[in-house]
Formats: sequence, C-alpha cells, structure tokens
Amino acid sequence: MTATGPDFLALQVHDPEVAARFFETHLGLHRAPTSPPGAVVFPTEPIPFAVREPLPGTDPAAASPGPGHGIALWIAVEDADALHTRLTEAGVRTLQEPTDSPFGRMFPFVGPEGYVLTAHTAAD
Repeated sequence: MTATGPDFLALQVHDPEVAARFFETHLGLHRAPTSPPGAVVFPTEPIPFAVREPLPGTDPAAASPGPGHGIALWIAVEDADALHTRLTEAGVRTLQEPTDSPFGRMFPFVGPEGYVLTAHTAAD
C-alpha cells in the first residue's frame, strides 16, 4: 500500500459557519453543494479546503497545542480499512474506526510528533 499524497485540507475551528463566512467574504471562496455535518467544504483546486468542527480529542483553543494543532491533513490511500488494520497492529494510535464520509472512507490517526492525520480513500 502506497500513499499518493495530501488530498484534503481542513482547519479545525469552534464555529465552522463563522469561519466559512470569513473565507467567503475575504477570499471569495464558494461553498461546495454538499458538506459533511459540522463542516463547510470549498471545492478549491488542486486540493479541496474546508473549515470543520474539531476532531475528537482536539481543542484548537488549548493552552499547549501540539504540532499542527487546528489543521487537519488528509492523506490519500488506496484502502483506508487495510491501512487502519496495519496501523493498529503496529501500535499506532488511531482516533476512530474507519467511517464513510461524503468523500469516501476515512479515519484519523496520530502521526509523527503528535500530528493528527486522516487517511482517506476517495469514493468512486
């Protein structure tokens, strides 16, 4: 299994609607026709961008944030379920089981130095 690179970028914020209005108003971004609950997606190119509620266990306002705190980086993978199994067996901390999203199968895990990354298999 080989990762093909980042394929989604999201900022974790306490109020996605307020943050989305900022990007609409100040950067001229336009919302995608659909977004998952708790998020607003913008179909930017070459990588889609979103603002979203924090992932489980993440608080963007924490006094001592870890590396990349408040930013969600999704990594494109061939098979999210297979990678989840491989990471779990290797003792890598995963934050939830793989789930279906409007964009495909995904799950967050803790990478090097505490970065929270999301493995993502695009929907066909």
